[in-house]
Amino acid sequence: FGPSSSQRQIYDVCASPIVQSVLEGYNGCIFAYGQTGAGKSHTMVGQDEPAELRGIIPNAFEHIYEHVDMESTNETHYLIRASYYEIYNENIIDLLATNNANNANAKQGLELKESPDTGVYIKG
Repeated sequence: FGPSSSQRQIYDVCASPIVQSVLEGYNGCIFAYGQTGAGKSHTMVGQDEPAELRGIIPNAFEHIYEHVDMESTNETHYLIRASYYEIYNENIIDLLATNNANNANAKQGLELKESPDTGVYIKG
């Protein structure tokens, strides 16, 4: 993508197919990797306003909740779970942990584990 690409273009090409697959029952992961200052946070989060500057995460939530609204019936229930981790210098931090200052796992980092039954997962 070039410097004139919009956040929505990036979402539509890179993330929307993954989110749609998740809505169809598959697991999905969107991973931003690059050197400091490359634009990972901007691409993933963006800005709240104007809407054109929203990143992958807010666009994904909008996509998911629009799907839930369209597909919901009295007999259908949805459970939505999301993870948002930072991996830096081999430390894993849960960026959605409530009150990070008081959360021991968030302060000390989380552990990457592997199980023959469930595969690779983050413990904590």
